[in-house]
Amino acid sequence: MQLTGQTRVHLVRHGEVDNPGKVIYERLPGFPLTPSGHRMAEAAAAALDGIDVAHLAASPLERTMQTAAPISATLRVPVTPDERLVEARHRLAGRRVDMSLRALANPAHWLALHNPFRPSWGEPYTEVRTRMLAAIDDARTVAAGRDAVLVSHQLPIWILRRHWQGGRLWHDPRRRQCALASITTLHFTGDELTDLTYRET
Repeated sequence: MQLTGQTRVHLVRHGEVDNPGKVIYERLPGFPLTPSGHRMAEAAAAALDGIDVAHLAASPLERTMQTAAPISATLRVPVTPDERLVEARHRLAGRRVDMSLRALANPAHWLALHNPFRPSWGEPYTEVRTRMLAAIDDARTVAAGRDAVLVSHQLPIWILRRHWQGGRLWHDPRRRQCALASITTLHFTGDELTDLTYRET
């Protein structure tokens, strides 16, 4: 279906996660927001207050659902869990790994870290892009002419941004512009992306 009018899709990254062991928590259970993370979620909700929201969805993981809760309360719209917004799979989930060249000093990590372009340590960037684009398309259809809010994770949001801005999907994770509780907004006129804006809350 060809869309008309102005539609905005706001991509919200979750707040700070309680991870005292500094492990790669990926999709593992038991990683809720910290008290600071809850305040970040409230700040994101305040930043979105007043938009004409027609659709709110979130990754079903605990940290994203907790981030979506104050947004739901502020905008008075229910949260729809959407598996397509989930964090990327990671082969080293549950381990404490410094994702840098120093990690290559451990032979146990070699199989996971040998190809940063795919990447070899988890879900291919192209698969992340495909599922996120599908979630965006559905959100735009539901919210045509209005606003949609999708609560997700840093990597999936950054892959979408790389896609829309024409960059390579492989990248240096240290250079991602996607802070905790930040909002990346896609501005559509009909089916065309006309602008991409970013703000930190």
